[in-house]
Amino acid sequence: QVQLVESGGGLVQAGGSLRLSCAASGRTFGSYGMGWFRQAPGKARSFVAAITWDGGSTYYADSVKGRFTISRDNAKNTVYLQMNSLKPEDTAVYYCAAGHTIAVLAQTPAYWGQGTQVTVSS
Repeated sequence: QVQLVESGGGLVQAGGSLRLSCAASGRTFGSYGMGWFRQAPGKARSFVAAITWDGGSTYYADSVKGRFTISRDNAKNTVYLQMNSLKPEDTAVYYCAAGHTIAVLAQTPAYWGQGTQVTVSS
């Protein structure tokens, strides 16, 4: 079992930056691929970014490429999502996820965090 706790969400102006953190506990963090997803009101949850267990490979949705960066620090059992050049359409609840990288990319991770709200104002 793995528990995931997100933090760092909040209100930011368009064009600004925000960094989300996801702290993991319960099992060996380094054994899992990690990912971020988001869900806006009235919309389906969508993939944002993923990273392999060793941090060697990263994956991004087209909508965030060049603006968002996923990274991880296994010593701290934490994964991050650095979000730059934020747009109002980035407003959503952001969820951290853990599992095999392939499962994360398929949006079927073994574990989910509770989510953190990100609001981008105009």
